[in-house]
Amino acid sequence: MKNILSILSVLALAAAAQAGCGKTATSEGTLKSFNAEKKEIVVSVKGGKDTTIAITPETKGADGLKDLVGKAVKVEASVHDKAKALSVDAGAAAPAGDEKKKKDKKVKA
Repeated sequence: MKNILSILSVLALAAAAQAGCGKTATSEGTLKSFNAEKKEIVVSVKGGKDTTIAITPETKGADGLKDLVGKAVKVEASVHDKAKALSVDAGAAAPAGDEKKKKDKKVKA
């Protein structure tokens, strides 16, 4: 009986560790490139930094990525594994270079 309880408790802990917490982070920017062979995208975030993110079979919105190159996108990734995208959507965000121009206009007005 003790062996069965020990095995069940170890399995329960292992399953809980694999579940993850579910927290996500959203990045907005311009999709610079899409590499279908490597299954990677490069997103230029609003701060000007380029980020390479892997696309997995579970990534939502990965079907139309080649059409989104050069356009604003929203990429949702896990907080714990930011290198893998959970979803990619066409965003309404301004491209990375346009944000500075908008700030300058607001200051002058």
